[in-house]
Amino acid sequence: MKKVIVLIAVLFSVQMFSQAIYEDERYVPETDPLVLKNLEQWQGKKFGLLMHWGTYSQWGIVESWSICPEDYGWCERKKGSNPGNYSQYVKEYEGLKKTFNPTKFDPVKWAKAAKGAGMKYMVFTTKHHDGFSMYDSKYTDYKVTDKECAFSSNPKADILKEVFNAFRNENISTGAYFSKPDWHNENYWDPYFPPFDRNVNYDPALYPEKWQKYVDFTHNQILEILTNYGKVDILWLDGGWVEKGDQKSINEYYKSKFLENTSKNGFIKHRVVSQDVKMDELVVKARQKQPGLIVVDRAVHGKNQNYLTPENRVPEKTLPYPWESCITSGGGWSYTPDAKYMTGRQGIHMLIDVVAKGGNLLLNVAPSPEGEWQQGAYDLLASFGDWMKVNSSAIYDTKPIAPYKEDNICMTQNKAGNVFLFYLAKEGEQKIPSEVVVKSINPKKGTKISMLGFNKPLKWTKLADGFKVTIPESLSTNLPCKEAWTLKIEAINK
Repeated sequence: MKKVIVLIAVLFSVQMFSQAIYEDERYVPETDPLVLKNLEQWQGKKFGLLMHWGTYSQWGIVESWSICPEDYGWCERKKGSNPGNYSQYVKEYEGLKKTFNPTKFDPVKWAKAAKGAGMKYMVFTTKHHDGFSMYDSKYTDYKVTDKECAFSSNPKADILKEVFNAFRNENISTGAYFSKPDWHNENYWDPYFPPFDRNVNYDPALYPEKWQKYVDFTHNQILEILTNYGKVDILWLDGGWVEKGDQKSINEYYKSKFLENTSKNGFIKHRVVSQDVKMDELVVKARQKQPGLIVVDRAVHGKNQNYLTPENRVPEKTLPYPWESCITSGGGWSYTPDAKYMTGRQGIHMLIDVVAKGGNLLLNVAPSPEGEWQQGAYDLLASFGDWMKVNSSAIYDTKPIAPYKEDNICMTQNKAGNVFLFYLAKEGEQKIPSEVVVKSINPKKGTKISMLGFNKPLKWTKLADGFKVTIPESLSTNLPCKEAWTLKIEAINK
């Protein structure tokens, strides 16, 4: 029984904290027919863009985490005139609103680069945990359109509007990242009390009226995004620790934490608090504004997490539910000066691996304080684009096929029953070998096997265990793409 209790506590704690690497991977299937339809379409898109952007980009820090009083590396304070003084630091951090002035902001250029890379959807940060709104919210003055913000007089001041319009014009679906916690709002971090950690700094059960004001504020901000900014396909909610928790689970969590505290000083690095923002009610209202809206209440087990979002990792195997790996492309989630981006080979191989396991890849690119992407981001997306021009038919609208991977060969299958084999270039390998042997797939007798980007069929031979494809010299010296090559099998034996 003790082991069960500890397991419950661990699961509860994991789903409460967004920085946890391994999220609670339980899944509750959706029942709304329109949402299911949109979810299936989303699963077929396979490749998306995430952007973390806010005033924090001016300091090149880990989004807004440095104003959170927790003893983690991503919360470390290094900027400002006196980072050792928390109160002064927060004041200077919030003062970044006045100097935020991304005059080189060009969302049209971003959208064209994303489309060129083969991205089919995007998720933009409307506000991070600091509460700074990157859109014209009427419920706060801590926003990009406030008169005190340097960018407010710019014709593109309503950044969310400009971003959404630019990406829609490229036929890219839109998603709104929204933080459930808001550290600027006085009904979340009450100025009377010092903040303890990332959570609300008072007990909502003791101050129900104050907490209700915060719930209303959260609902109002989300609904104005879904009302004033056109078609929104995905509501992507971060801050999974803001959720309703039952007291028994909370009590068991604290028992386990005290057991870990071998010094017996009672110190707990961060708390667990029941923070019910009435998600069920919110989702109903949201879908009245946007019928069929996909909702992702990240890291919160329940019906409002339409797909799961493993963070900065790719699962080791296929998963039996909709999911996407959200991955940083270079530097961190937010702008990092001189960020080193993944290579084209790394990115292409990651996309193939994710898709072969049945997931989507959501790749994060972080704009600079001036409103630009670094050249490394454009170079990476161009590498994706060159490869996708040849191989996209093996990516979009495909499903996993067992065993999904054999050595360095990944596999997908389309609705017509065609099977695609991705040969991932090995270290130092610039071309596909003259013979490719696959043991786990059995092509039908007489079926056609070809390479995407090459219009002639390839010779193949059935083996006692699998089959062998012969790559002619004329093809191997003039391959249609780099980093990975796709063999298409018209039909296989089940």
